[in-house]
Amino acid sequence: MKKIIIIAVVAVVVLLLGGNGCSTYNKMTTADQEVESAWGEVQNQYQRRFDLIPNLVETVKGYAKHESETFENVTRARAGLSDAYNTAQGLQPQTETLPDAQQFEQYNQAQADLNRALSIYVNAVREAYPDLKADQQFRDLQVQLEGTENRIATARTRYIDIVKDYNLSVKRFPAKIWASIFGFDAKPQFQADREAQNAPKVQF
Repeated sequence: MKKIIIIAVVAVVVLLLGGNGCSTYNKMTTADQEVESAWGEVQNQYQRRFDLIPNLVETVKGYAKHESETFENVTRARAGLSDAYNTAQGLQPQTETLPDAQQFEQYNQAQADLNRALSIYVNAVREAYPDLKADQQFRDLQVQLEGTENRIATARTRYIDIVKDYNLSVKRFPAKIWASIFGFDAKPQFQADREAQNAPKVQF
């Protein structure tokens, strides 16, 4: 009788642990997929920016053909934009799978540098070609770029929230034990741009 009770207790414990393990695994798998989905949306919005930049550059070049004078600021800004664009494209993940922490940081920094170079280029163009602001194609591209930056901000915010919840779920006890067993690691998180802490210079 004693053996039967012990066996029954052990069986109940095993069932409880197994049930808890299965439930935890399913929850972590769902959370992991939500993180991957949020990351895919961030990539989609970055790709939208990639697709728009060449159109913006070509529009400016086409408008500037009639200009006899070469504007040094625009040329320099376009070169900086080209370098940042190529660097960011070179670091594009080949799949929507989230890269490791080091690759994630490099990718994030490249996108920040590209955004900065794009802003410099657009400001240089506005100063060099004030009449271009009235060109419908240029205005449409600007609207699309501004909309893209808003979409990127929204996608990144959603990713940050989802990753925060996921990381908490794999670090809390006792889920942390199951996360270690099943191989669910914490996901890399977006960090503030290294330039964000510096006050912007305003020059007239």
